[in-house]
Amino acid sequence: MSESAAAITQEIAERVWLSIAERRLRPGVQLKEGQMAEIFDVSRARVRQALAVLQRDGLVKIIPNRGAFVSEPSVEEARDVFFVRRTIEQSIVERLCQRIAKKDVARLRAHVILERKAADEGNTTACIKLSGGFHLLLAEIVQSDFLFGIMRDLITRTTLITAIYRVADRHNCGPDEHDALVVAIAAGDASKAVALMLHHLQHVESELDLSGTREVPRDLRAALM
Repeated sequence: MSESAAAITQEIAERVWLSIAERRLRPGVQLKEGQMAEIFDVSRARVRQALAVLQRDGLVKIIPNRGAFVSEPSVEEARDVFFVRRTIEQSIVERLCQRIAKKDVARLRAHVILERKAADEGNTTACIKLSGGFHLLLAEIVQSDFLFGIMRDLITRTTLITAIYRVADRHNCGPDEHDALVVAIAAGDASKAVALMLHHLQHVESELDLSGTREVPRDLRAALM
């Protein structure tokens, strides 16, 4: 696949991801190749490549002889994802408190500034990207490809889960709690950083209604246009 073709494929996948994150494209919606090819003005082959990327990330389920559908994680899976995140992210902040460099603290602080700016401007798309990006940046700074890969998958799945189960329309994984985490990590205070991370993830999970889902329209064109 050429560089330009790969970029187009990634752009389609990201548009679908954002539509899910912004709660415009709902779980269970069928992602019809022909309709998506028309919407994005690309070939069906390019759409299939994008759907394969989304399937790899757990956002799409491809059923033989039926097609591709936005995944519908269960309540049990939602709880499992947050359980695993608490376990892994506790380990990540403990490691960072032991050996984080000043340049990496600066990267985290710069990221929080971008989050705050997006929140102040009411830029929902940027808020969603940056809030997940903060947690991914923590894993990147640890310099473990294994943990980074796991966190990438968990953050993607969290995006889908919050799109389904979040009660409030506002996305509250935001700059204030992230900023407090950075302060604790920079100070090397592992016990405080772990407590803040666990509280933060509990806060995000507490905004979910894990008693069931709400009925919503399932219009592919309206979601992606």
